[in-house]
Amino acid sequence: MPKNQLPVLTSILDNDFYKFTMQQGVIRLFPNAKVRYQFINRGKHSFPAGFAAALRKCVNEMKSLKLSDAEKQFLHNTCPYLDPVYLDFLEGYRYQPDEVKIIQNGDQLEVNIEGLWYRTILWEVPIMSLISELFYTLTDSDSISKEKVTALTRKKIESYKDLGVTIAEFGTRRRFSYANHRLVLQVLEKYGKGTFIGTSNVHLAMLHNTKPIGTHAHEWFMFHAARYGFKMANALGLEHWVQVYRGDLGIALSDTYTTEVFFRQFDKMFSKLFDGVRHDSGDPLLFADKVIAHYQRMGIDPKSKTIIFSDALNYDKVVRIAHYCNNKIGISFGICTNLTNDAGPEPMNMVIKMTETQPQDEDWIEVIKLSDEPAKYTGSEKMITLAKTILKIQ
Repeated sequence: MPKNQLPVLTSILDNDFYKFTMQQGVIRLFPNAKVRYQFINRGKHSFPAGFAAALRKCVNEMKSLKLSDAEKQFLHNTCPYLDPVYLDFLEGYRYQPDEVKIIQNGDQLEVNIEGLWYRTILWEVPIMSLISELFYTLTDSDSISKEKVTALTRKKIESYKDLGVTIAEFGTRRRFSYANHRLVLQVLEKYGKGTFIGTSNVHLAMLHNTKPIGTHAHEWFMFHAARYGFKMANALGLEHWVQVYRGDLGIALSDTYTTEVFFRQFDKMFSKLFDGVRHDSGDPLLFADKVIAHYQRMGIDPKSKTIIFSDALNYDKVVRIAHYCNNKIGISFGICTNLTNDAGPEPMNMVIKMTETQPQDEDWIEVIKLSDEPAKYTGSEKMITLAKTILKIQ
């Protein structure tokens, strides 16, 4: 990108797939729910003067994005569980920038999103990708070598091929830039036959003629906790997912309220119906042991199921997991920033998380997340303590 040129998103599908799959579920089951999201600067990054104004321009540009005929046909052909009513809705969907509030206080950035859940659910990932790319642009860090990216990415995918594992790319939200993301996908596709199985980015999946990968995120279960209570969040979250997708998109996210709590409600029906689970926090080897033991208790062969590992992966971590799980359970890997932002400055450490919801015409309710790694908790201490008490988490 030329120096100081602002990033521009060119496709409404430049987003993670699970945002669209969850959006269909929200439209069907919770069309009146409202939510609030907040930007969390975990890395304590200092933003240069004028950053908020530049981000505001980028966000305002998103109102012109719309689903093209070719994009709609791609979703129809590739994702049969996205029904025609939803695809017609998405064709008419337009981002409303006034749902996003952006403020800069000194070198600190505030981003808050509020509105109907079915509308605002699409903002998180593209805004994070814009923040990331814009940060490098405005801090004079927007120059990296295409040759270095190509060589490094080729080395990684060939190493994974030698290891005998399958990997997908999950790195949209903290990518260095859109151009770098495109280049990484081109290299993965060229040198990763049989090992590279796809991307969570729907736009790039279409460009590379592959299926987009993803199911649901923490916010699905966080909302269910606010609507139905902490004890019912996992069970009803899974039940409603099955209600919408009838067995498709069968990888369950297990750590919204710790893995221990999840497996109390992941009974034999769910264990048989879902293809596997996704690991996103905590010790991956300990998690594998818990998953294998759970399936054995259910009388299910763990080798018939899959764990998708997706927590801050790099090659060394993948090697350790692959060797440990070999011939015990099916495995695959979703690699994020280590693929899309590993050829220049340090990746940003940031998230945008749902913070409150208004499930119906009620008061706003705070939502929280209790991952297997306490550093990934989100929410107030008061609500976290309440949830841990109710769920009997030590």
